[in-house]
Amino acid sequence: MPPAAPAVPHPDPAGTPSTPATGGSPEFRGVAVAAPHPAAIEAARAVVAAGGNAFDAALAAAAALTVAYPHQCSAGGDLVAIVRPAGGDAQAVLSIGAAAAAVDVDALRAAGERMPFGGPQTVTVPGVVAGWASIAALGASLPLAALLEPAVTLADGGVPVSPGLHRAILGRLDGVRADPGLSALLLDPETGEPVTVLVQPALARTLRQIGANWRSFYRGHLAHRLADGLAALGSPLTAADLAAHRAEVTTPLTSTIGDVTWSAAPPPVQGPTFLAIAGSAVTDASGIALLTDARRAQLARDALLGDPRTGPIDLDGLLLRTGESFAGADGGPKPAGDTVAVTAVDVDGNAVTLIQSVFQSFGSGLLEPGTGLVLHNRGSSFSLDPAHPARIAPGARPPHTLCPTLATTPHGDVAALGCQGGRSQAWILAQVAPAVLDATDLAGLLARPRWIIGAREIGREVPTLLLEPGTPGADALTRTAEGLDLVVDTTAGPHDDAGHIQVARLAGDTLAAASDPRADGLAAVV
Repeated sequence: MPPAAPAVPHPDPAGTPSTPATGGSPEFRGVAVAAPHPAAIEAARAVVAAGGNAFDAALAAAAALTVAYPHQCSAGGDLVAIVRPAGGDAQAVLSIGAAAAAVDVDALRAAGERMPFGGPQTVTVPGVVAGWASIAALGASLPLAALLEPAVTLADGGVPVSPGLHRAILGRLDGVRADPGLSALLLDPETGEPVTVLVQPALARTLRQIGANWRSFYRGHLAHRLADGLAALGSPLTAADLAAHRAEVTTPLTSTIGDVTWSAAPPPVQGPTFLAIAGSAVTDASGIALLTDARRAQLARDALLGDPRTGPIDLDGLLLRTGESFAGADGGPKPAGDTVAVTAVDVDGNAVTLIQSVFQSFGSGLLEPGTGLVLHNRGSSFSLDPAHPARIAPGARPPHTLCPTLATTPHGDVAALGCQGGRSQAWILAQVAPAVLDATDLAGLLARPRWIIGAREIGREVPTLLLEPGTPGADALTRTAEGLDLVVDTTAGPHDDAGHIQVARLAGDTLAAASDPRADGLAAVV
């Protein structure tokens, strides 16, 4: 089990910790950070040593993950974040790319009842880079080039293939072999076996150019190189589509329960789904009300979530403020690989929770060789039903499973939470939310057995309540599931489908962080 970072009182006004951080480093700045790969923590440590805050640490970690974890995230994917500058209000950053202006919706409908799961038609405009720039503008201390430098070094010098990445390569081996870009990166040309070290010179060049001028990714030399590569892969995206992208920075949705205010991202993100069930999580220790509301919220989300830019969204319905009920759906493809979450909180109260994603493992199954970017398949979440709020249309954004969450109190406490977990992220987070500000053992909190609900997205043919062994209240949850049209199954042990939660927290004068033991992650106070 990855240990939680030590709880460290924040520095006194002179800048010297009243209790030293691990090792007593003189560069200690007081940032708690959690991420699913050690390389991300080392990147955060480097920029904090150079004077960075929580914003800098989160961005450096996020960039490093695009190098070390190409099955889960990429600068060719999307980003959603909740950030809170010290002394300011929380902001939601939604950098969600749109479908191509030239997308042939009629052809897609003629080809099948649902969107393809991968391939060039599922690639939407990548939003990560504009998301990084927006987060930096809201509170980073260092220039973007400095924040990306650890990632550039990793890409140029090589990073060992983690156990999780190795499993992902084997799990999608046929798809990796089918794409020249992925196979050149991930497979030994002589043996055909997965490589042990990733060396990515094209990606290093791309990251270096982004650091020098991030706008070139959307409206410059880099954009045209990417557009040419997309065209060669069969995507309808053009340089004009890239130039049209803007990250949305907006006020998050909030819900106050007791003295804790929870902030989550608005549609097309499933933040309302988390807020709809957060109250049940806090007020009902048995978990029965949470499961019941989670099932209702799941059905409402599947029926109602879409892009407010393409038509009205029933926010009250998503928040379970109406009595309407909805029929079940099969949930779409299993988003294996999926997502990375990074959380960071510093001694001043700056807080960041960001999630970046390629959706399924290795996204669309395409790596554009000129830029070294793995391209996401977020477009596979569109509906081909012209009446559905998530309907595909030129310039429309797909619905998003990403669900970063921030908790704040009037006393100055703040906790940043995020997780990998696909469509189950809302109820994964809800099961730890009630204790996240008070738990003395954050790592122990994340290690507790959990449940999720889903169908195809958790590898089941029918809607299922999936329990990890030892889940609290399992008997009562099982009885409740029968009335919710859920079959019940139990995993053999802790399971990836139950999510990889990352938490960073400032409570009183003490920083702490923890990384989920189900992943390869690490937490630190640096």
